[in-house]
Amino acid sequence: MRILALKLSDGSVSIVESPDAVLAPGFVRVQTIVSAVSPGTEGSKITVGQKSLLGKARSRPDQVRQVLDMARTVGIRDTLEKVRSKLEGAQPIGYSSCGRVIEVGEGVEGIRPGDLVACGGGGYANHADDVVVPRNLVVKVPAGVDPAAAAMTTLSAISLQGIRLAAPSLGESVAVIGLGVIGGLACQLAKANGCRVMGIDISTAAVDYALEKGILDVGVRTGTDPLEDMVGEFSRGHGVDSVLICAATASSDPVRTAAEIVRRNGRVVVVGAVGLDLPREPFYLKEARFMVSCSYGPGRYDPSYEEGGLDYPVGFARWTEGRNMEAALDLMASGSFRPTELVTHRIPFDDAPNVYKMIGARSEFFAGVLLDYPSGNSGTDHVEIAPGISQDGGIGFVGAGSYAQAFLLPHFRGRKDVSLTTICTNGGLSAVDAGKRFGFRTAVAEAKQVIADPDTTAIVIATRHDLHGPLVAQALRAGKSVFVEKPLCLNINELKAIAGTIRRSASNDSAPVLQTGFNRRFSPAAKHLKAHFGAHTGPLSMIYRIMAGPIPRDHWIQDPLVGGGRIIGEACHFIDLMQFVCGGLPVEVSAICVRTDDTESVAADDLLINLRFDNGSIGSVAYFASGGRTMPKEELQVFGAGRSGVLDNFGSVMLYGNKGKQRKRCGGKGQSGEIKAFLDSLRGKERAISSISQIATTLATFAAVESLTTGLPVAVDAAEMLRHG
Repeated sequence: MRILALKLSDGSVSIVESPDAVLAPGFVRVQTIVSAVSPGTEGSKITVGQKSLLGKARSRPDQVRQVLDMARTVGIRDTLEKVRSKLEGAQPIGYSSCGRVIEVGEGVEGIRPGDLVACGGGGYANHADDVVVPRNLVVKVPAGVDPAAAAMTTLSAISLQGIRLAAPSLGESVAVIGLGVIGGLACQLAKANGCRVMGIDISTAAVDYALEKGILDVGVRTGTDPLEDMVGEFSRGHGVDSVLICAATASSDPVRTAAEIVRRNGRVVVVGAVGLDLPREPFYLKEARFMVSCSYGPGRYDPSYEEGGLDYPVGFARWTEGRNMEAALDLMASGSFRPTELVTHRIPFDDAPNVYKMIGARSEFFAGVLLDYPSGNSGTDHVEIAPGISQDGGIGFVGAGSYAQAFLLPHFRGRKDVSLTTICTNGGLSAVDAGKRFGFRTAVAEAKQVIADPDTTAIVIATRHDLHGPLVAQALRAGKSVFVEKPLCLNINELKAIAGTIRRSASNDSAPVLQTGFNRRFSPAAKHLKAHFGAHTGPLSMIYRIMAGPIPRDHWIQDPLVGGGRIIGEACHFIDLMQFVCGGLPVEVSAICVRTDDTESVAADDLLINLRFDNGSIGSVAYFASGGRTMPKEELQVFGAGRSGVLDNFGSVMLYGNKGKQRKRCGGKGQSGEIKAFLDSLRGKERAISSISQIATTLATFAAVESLTTGLPVAVDAAEMLRHG
């Protein structure tokens, strides 16, 4: 497919040839006919991208703080790689389009190949000639609606959701602040609802255009026209009944203006991205209601709705984002809503980069912008990035998200003993982009192509957690060595399949290597701590405190089927590090969690996991999400043989003995070390983590989840798993 890609490093937009996105169950593949640009959202990304590094930092001080916090924990080098990959990486843009259905995924109902549909969703309905979109964000286009109008459905749904929150009734007065395409659509919808509409904008051209199109009764040019007098006359001295703020600015001036012009008990709804420094007095005296509209309706940003396909019952949420899209299309079909009247630019897709230059420079007036796509896209499942490069012992990647690009790929790039062969990602664009930047030969559409590549002997798996187990088993069965980001897998059946594959290849001298991404054991801090206790005999006692911070319950990590939850998905790190330090395998696990009236929401977020190891050592993982955010994330205390040690968030280690103490400053969480160890094991050196250790860690996380449910200790026997599965 061909897709528009934006680079945050300079704000440039280009067309990239990439493998088609993979069609997953519950998704629909659509060949795009027309897509609509969102000048506000997409234009703001271009504007930020065009700023200097200092300008970017000033525009996002919250992200600067995150960068500084990361540097203190993982080190300056890895932090710079994270920032660089974010800025240099290409990202898709666009979220509103219309096209013809090519194929539907398993479980999709009500949509068939050949249907004309409107598509929505950032990351899905991209500006691309082939898109894969969740079923709940795909809506059939009624007969008689032009594809150009249908392409503006998602933009229209944003305006419609704002109108719904404002709840105007027939004959009321509505003011719309900001007359870009979203504001213009809101004006049309308010007029269709039988309201009188006043439009307000700082741009004379925007006001004049809206008046010319007949979507306003009164137009106000901020800073030029007498706003107070015009509002008084328009509202007959009462103030407007409702205000929709559709502007895009960091300033809070639109909110202050809304407070001045709204009537007593009126409604103010923020639809655009504006500053929210609310003036208390006018809202207080008028008892005006203030609301912020969430994009195009309930369901937005809810993975269970958008990706999982779970619709909200009509009785509880009448107007979801999907039903708002349907309503917008119905209004188009009736002729009462005509979004294409706001189109100022309609250009071929091949010329799209030029229109984005115009939007970034604001070199001419624009409102609605449409991209037309040529017919006959044949699609592709691979793109050659550097043809002709072929070496033995190649390494392929499945998944190349932000973590992989910041903490894994940089440690493979530029090595003379590494040949990067094939790479695949869920969306395709990131595979081509990362492939070019890190030196891969080919970008492909599916993981099976990476596994089947004859030049690839080792595979790095850095996908979402639910794919780890199946992909590890497939790759090992194909004779490929595997580095898989944690966790190894999510359930006992997946672990049995992996253990069985390891067992069957154990007698083979060239058995594939398996290494899970337990990077902490490779950190300088962990190595200093282990060396301090040396090869003494006797058990260790360990307390590992983690201030993990909250993760929303609807985040994919919290989904047991996708992310595995926080114990399986993250606590495996801490169990592995304790194994490394004490030299034993966990044999018994018990866990307790905070109990409240809302136990389900905190059960896996604030807990203690107690472990007993086969060499007599004991350990406790104290994992908390509800503590203070400013507290350092991790601290491991170790005691035994007359010695003590404290690992302080991987920045330093305090070592205590009978004759004194010493502090060793460190840096980094071990990603470079784990990659070196994996590559060394491919060359025949000792394997960095034994198979039984990786299985034991994984079993221990399963046992902790079971113990939370039963309230009882759970035995762990990794050797038995390896022997019999």
